[in-house]
Amino acid sequence: MDFGLTALPAFRDNYIWLLQSPDGLAAVVDPGDAGPVRQALAARSLKLEAVLVTHHHADHMGGAAELAREHGCPVYGPATEHIEAVSIPLAEGADIRLPGLEARFRVLDIPGHTAGHIAFEGHGIMFCGDTLFSAGCGRLFEGTTGEMCASLAKLAALSDDTAVCCGHEYTLANLRFAAAVEPDNRAIRDYAAECTARRARGEPTLPARLGRERQVNPFLRCRMTAVQMAASRQAGKPLTNEVDVFAAIRKWKDGFS
Repeated sequence: MDFGLTALPAFRDNYIWLLQSPDGLAAVVDPGDAGPVRQALAARSLKLEAVLVTHHHADHMGGAAELAREHGCPVYGPATEHIEAVSIPLAEGADIRLPGLEARFRVLDIPGHTAGHIAFEGHGIMFCGDTLFSAGCGRLFEGTTGEMCASLAKLAALSDDTAVCCGHEYTLANLRFAAAVEPDNRAIRDYAAECTARRARGEPTLPARLGRERQVNPFLRCRMTAVQMAASRQAGKPLTNEVDVFAAIRKWKDGFS
């Protein structure tokens, strides 16, 4: 990977992902707000080559049209969602090439959070929007539990060292829930301590590593006995089917505080 990767904070807890090449070209992923992107481009003397969008929620694409107009660059996004800024619609099986960054990403369909949500994967990185978070996953606004389980399984099948570049700084809150699901999971306690220290230093907890996520993320662990037992207690009946377990812990998480 010859390009740099930076998480630009936006709004209350969003991240916009900035990719930059050594010779001053850049791309951004999920720019809900054009302001932080403009500031970063100006501060680093970068020219924007492309905008990538994972789904239609405003906090992920609200600044895309402005940036495209200002820089004359394409906007890549999901083919099945209505996003006026998107000039190059994409679905699973497509590849995108960013020549200035010498980068290539393949597109994955990952419905669940929204019906047409996509991810971009390549160079040991996945930009997964609001589908997979560190130690958590997105709410199901448009998709089914079966779709979300399949989408998470697709992402979880990538290599252990894949960098998880998601859209929000939710890690510590997610880890509190993960600890409630699996109170005896030492990996969750260790990761929570590490992430607490990062946040105390003003650092993002992201990117996360997919191998770590398989150890701590309850939504990737629905086949594990401890998670099934916790889900069964919440549901008041035995649950072993992966989709049923996911549904129970997603409902639990929705009301968790």
